[in-house]
Amino acid sequence: MKLIFEQNVPGRQGFKLPESDVPVNASLDSKYLRQDAARFPEVSELDVVRHFTRLSRLNFSLDANIYPLGSCTMKYNPKFTEKAAGMPGFADLHPLLPQLKGGERYVQGALEVLYDTERWLGEITGMKAFTLQPLAGAHGELTGIMLMAAYHKARGNNKKYIIIPDSAHGTNPASAAVAGYQIISVPSDKKGGMDIAKLKAVLTDEVAGLMMTCPDTHGVFNSSISEISRLIHAVDGLMYYDGANLNATLGRCRPGDVGFDLVHLNLHKTFATPHGGGGPGSGPVGVTARLEKFLPVSRVVKRADGSFALDYDRPDSIGYIASFYGNFGIILRAYAYMLLLGGDGLKATSDHAVLNANYLMHRLKKNYQVAFDRICMHECLFSASRQTALGVHAIDIAKCLIDQGIHPPTVYFPLTVKEAIMVEPTETESRETLDLFVDAMIEADALARTNPAAFHDFPRTMPISRPDETKAAREMNVNFFAPTA
Repeated sequence: MKLIFEQNVPGRQGFKLPESDVPVNASLDSKYLRQDAARFPEVSELDVVRHFTRLSRLNFSLDANIYPLGSCTMKYNPKFTEKAAGMPGFADLHPLLPQLKGGERYVQGALEVLYDTERWLGEITGMKAFTLQPLAGAHGELTGIMLMAAYHKARGNNKKYIIIPDSAHGTNPASAAVAGYQIISVPSDKKGGMDIAKLKAVLTDEVAGLMMTCPDTHGVFNSSISEISRLIHAVDGLMYYDGANLNATLGRCRPGDVGFDLVHLNLHKTFATPHGGGGPGSGPVGVTARLEKFLPVSRVVKRADGSFALDYDRPDSIGYIASFYGNFGIILRAYAYMLLLGGDGLKATSDHAVLNANYLMHRLKKNYQVAFDRICMHECLFSASRQTALGVHAIDIAKCLIDQGIHPPTVYFPLTVKEAIMVEPTETESRETLDLFVDAMIEADALARTNPAAFHDFPRTMPISRPDETKAAREMNVNFFAPTA
């Protein structure tokens, strides 16, 4: 369609379509068609740059501040992975190219990336095979439960229930319910792990499996995991691993080695790829040998001559989970990250993640109640109950941290701990930055003891201080700010 420049708008310039070029849609009611030309403000380049720079400063950025958010933390995203994902040989590929006659020969590099990534993730987790199709962690969960359902259906099992700990991520019961299962919740014991006695009490032949994060949202590695696996397998159930916290055990403990049958991973967590605002994301799913035939199509295979191809001949597959081959750009970033770090480097990331979390826990335990006073894994869990007795709640401490240039930790989750403050520093933060966070938390505690009323005004440095969050969720206002004149 041809665009012509409109000069007759006072103080503005805009575009409009010649009448002959306006598309006509007979099925669209005329009341929905534009009657007047669209008008666009005329602004200088400098005004545009300043406008978007101001907006960027309103967003919290990992390039500027610490982001100690548990449990699916947005860690620093290495800049070199952005270059890898932007390479023309990858970025310019059309997703339909492999399906064209002879098209596979033009995408051998991309197929090799997918093939290698699946096998590397399998080695890391102890799984036989992977699919990279799921587009997010929760999407991976649903895929895994669908694979579980396909397994039981093929065996003629009548399974109705999925067991989930009370400390689980909220998407676990949601994914299981969407897949058609009923949920049985098992409470935690005093040490923060799943209560084995309560688990045994609900085990029947109708249990399809158990979904579990290990370590869990308490920051605790369940030392009874092998016993739990044995109990679930005894009723022909399957063990599902929510891999959101794999960054705590990477290179130290493989889920497959302690009895898990299915695994989903968050590439945006353990493998340092971008994630936010609902996307982009990637939630690959790995399975043991007995579940491999149910994986989604297509599968990347390696021919005898060393070339790569897509295999659609999978009669037992659960079918397509996502269009094409997953979020390839995100997978490519994770591939580059693993390639750079290697096995020793990946293991070191977990060591530093656990060290950093325990450092924070021990420095702050005098000021804040520790939910489970034991060695933690990738995150430490506090309760603001001491401060609450003074009239200051977890949300108040979170708002106070904003004025210190620190993104608040997760508050009020997990629901098993009152006034919960879940802190995950990740392996990427320096000791100097961790000390900055500790100092801010100690100052908040001191202020709670001397002037608790001051918290009512935090944050003072933001355009919006204390919105009605319930109203904001129910009555969303998505209007954008216009550039200032």
